[in-house]
Amino acid sequence: MITGDISNTILQLCSSLPAQLRAIPADLFAEKPAGKWSKKEITGHLIDSATVNLQRFIRGQLEDNPQIFYDQDNWVAVQGYQEYDNEQLIRLWESLNRHLANILSKIPESDLTRTCLMKNGEAVTLAYLAEDYVFHLNHHIRQIFK
Repeated sequence: MITGDISNTILQLCSSLPAQLRAIPADLFAEKPAGKWSKKEITGHLIDSATVNLQRFIRGQLEDNPQIFYDQDNWVAVQGYQEYDNEQLIRLWESLNRHLANILSKIPESDLTRTCLMKNGEAVTLAYLAEDYVFHLNHHIRQIFK
């Protein structure tokens, strides 16, 4: 099952990433390059991504074509991730992703073709969203550690 593999990948990240994030010196974690997010804000963005995708994976099974998207820059700004306590931020990321992995592991194979609408109106399947979630997660993890 595709979602089982993705769920396991996310759980592996939950087992390794928090310690790696904690190892980043606090000043470097909060350092904000001109016009870009800090590592802390990227982590916050990954929290937002988890919450939006939780909605997609749940509502996508229960509703026909729910349209779920968000304004990522404003979400990061409004939630004040830059001022967040590092440990709370990391724990929140881990908890949400463990929950998301659990939800993914329970999606019936028959529901993987159900769709959600994106901001541009494009319909994408839950299978695509699950794969894209891990791709997006890894993209931002690489940003944090480059």
